[in-house]
Amino acid sequence: MIDERWPTVLGVPIDCVGVPEAGDPPFGTELSPAALRAAGLVRAVGAADAGDLPVRLVGRDRDPDTGVLAWASVREVTSAVRIAVRDLLAADRIPLVLGGCCSLLPGALAGARDALGPTALAYLDGHLDLYDGRTSPTGEPADMPIAVVTGVGPAAWVADVGGPLLSPGQLALLGPRDRAEALTYATAQPEQLGHQPERTPDALRADGMATAGLHTCAELSAATGRYWVHLDVDVLDQAAFPATDYLMPGGLSLAELGALLRPLLGTTALAGLSLGCYNPDKDPDGTGGRELVDMLAQALARD
Repeated sequence: MIDERWPTVLGVPIDCVGVPEAGDPPFGTELSPAALRAAGLVRAVGAADAGDLPVRLVGRDRDPDTGVLAWASVREVTSAVRIAVRDLLAADRIPLVLGGCCSLLPGALAGARDALGPTALAYLDGHLDLYDGRTSPTGEPADMPIAVVTGVGPAAWVADVGGPLLSPGQLALLGPRDRAEALTYATAQPEQLGHQPERTPDALRADGMATAGLHTCAELSAATGRYWVHLDVDVLDQAAFPATDYLMPGGLSLAELGALLRPLLGTTALAGLSLGCYNPDKDPDGTGGRELVDMLAQALARD
């Protein structure tokens, strides 16, 4: 059974792809929290709603010291998310954080650690996200969340969250399929940092999605007692879910993702869930948003 504290929705309307200037109208993944609410997410998962944080990533300059695009606002977003997640957990609420892009993850995991102590991470993403300010070709902060939480990202960002946040055995990378690309930019690889290698979609299929989810739940629960789940929708195949900015073949279907998520979300070891990279601008009739809501509602359904 899912913990009866589940969940409280918290919106983080940010976008680091073509970062806006202050005063530009909302676009891209900034629209995701509102679009998912409009698709019925709050009611579908039986959530309370804490509204949106008053945050935005702005500025198109790459910081010369950290190498991070829009660094000043990345720092502000990280702090705001950290405080909000910490306070929800301290109030015995389980956060469902709606991004926005994956730049929110270091703040969310830091907030969980502040409230709960060491908190493991199941990271469902089409990318390893182990770029840093030097290896990232763009400087987009959404390239870097796993580098930050494992302690190899930009030093100032790691310091801001009190990193590293994860020790070996506390990270599960589920669904990445960009290792070859990452290697061309000389990024760190998970096994070089003492973590388990990623489980590709084919590896997850070989185990069976439900079995892979159960094993991940057991591993992370044993490591720290509690874990956070982060879902980037580009873990899905581009044909299954085109409403995201970095389309990739070879990913999961919606049914496979739901089967993988259900055991991860259906346990009192769950500290919280964050979702990133749904782009409503690429979903004009809202079909993708509704399918995403339906999948999450089924994965979160109480038996």
